[in-house]
Amino acid sequence: MMRVWLLLAVVVLAGTGGEVAVTRAMKQIGEVHQFHPRALLRVLGRAMLVKWMWLGLGLLAMAFFSLLALLSWENVSYVVPLTALSYVVGALMAKLFLGEEVDHIRWLGVLLVVVGVVLVAVG
Repeated sequence: MMRVWLLLAVVVLAGTGGEVAVTRAMKQIGEVHQFHPRALLRVLGRAMLVKWMWLGLGLLAMAFFSLLALLSWENVSYVVPLTALSYVVGALMAKLFLGEEVDHIRWLGVLLVVVGVVLVAVG
């Protein structure tokens, strides 16, 4: 059971860390206004020059392959709800690393997610 929780921590922390790193990279690049293929390829080219993008992609890959291993050990009905802990980590990382404002209503939502995860974990 300890290996499940350890791998779950990797999934949640690496996945959310990857999302935060990609967000930071995209904020460096700037807002995307055009969505035709050529414009998106230009954005992709600029994104690949930003170190945060590479870090984010690496972390997201680590989270994905860890999730695959986790799903080989446990039922999806158990694993997927537990990965909702990424909402908690996401709110914390957004506040701490991206300087986003997280209001009381969002924290209440995060608390509800935690309650749901606890119910699944003990159920």
